[in-house]
Amino acid sequence: MENRYDKIVLEAGKGITFEVLEETSGELIIRALDIATANAYSKEYVNPPIPEGYKHICGKWNNGFVIERDSDGSQFVWIPVGSLYSNGTLDGVSFTTKFGRRNYCDNEFSKAEFHEGLTYELELQLESVKKYGGFYISRYNISMSLEGKPQSVKGVMPLVNITFEDAKEVASTIEDNERLKSHLTFGAEYDSILEWFIESNARTRSEIVEDSTEWGNHWNTENAPREVVKTGSREEWCTNNIYDFTGNIDEWTQEWNDIVYCTIRGYSYNNGDSACPVADRRYNETFCGYHDTGFRAALYIK
Repeated sequence: MENRYDKIVLEAGKGITFEVLEETSGELIIRALDIATANAYSKEYVNPPIPEGYKHICGKWNNGFVIERDSDGSQFVWIPVGSLYSNGTLDGVSFTTKFGRRNYCDNEFSKAEFHEGLTYELELQLESVKKYGGFYISRYNISMSLEGKPQSVKGVMPLVNITFEDAKEVASTIEDNERLKSHLTFGAEYDSILEWFIESNARTRSEIVEDSTEWGNHWNTENAPREVVKTGSREEWCTNNIYDFTGNIDEWTQEWNDIVYCTIRGYSYNNGDSACPVADRRYNETFCGYHDTGFRAALYIK
């Protein structure tokens, strides 16, 4: 392109900036970026969307809005991300997002330790969270029905002894249609849930980052069964209508530390000799199916 001017002036309203996408000898591409819109989340998080084929059964947006699938009774809980503080991260460096991971336990976010790239799937979820103001997470750890289909229901044994890859595959099959798509929980989703627990005063920060053994099935919990138990077994193990978020079983997430290990959260019943903070991160080999490791699934609303 022939340069016919001594200078180029770009003007825009307040809150608009410009980003140079590509500059070569032949072409200059400039994109206007509305910073406010890029970081904005819909205030409609107070009116959670109810997908077709589901119905609202209990709870309010700020204490556990639960929907149930008509076909099998699977239940999911609304996470109102738009109501949270902007103290999360999607890049592991800047902590300025509502939807994102938190560094509660001083875990090291780096390529050698815990990281989670903004993959296509996570980017789609980010846009959905902005559009609707939140997302849905399975109320219970995923189990299998008698027909061999994954479900999120109360009173059954959770699916354990499963590898990361298998958990990811199973999670992706819970919903897969033109309106909804399910996936294995991302670290950004997991920590957004923990932040909601804190900000809604459902759990104290200490119960999240220091000692979580009093509100889950851990080895040293009073009258603990010292084994994996059925989903939703005790009401004291429920927070904002989500059951067993700490204790009972470990949970796979889509965070990584390198090409071999993936990240598990939550701690299982077999842990409890120490404080076992639910916010802590630990490594697990992706190809191993540990007897006390299971997972949850989140919904992406298109």
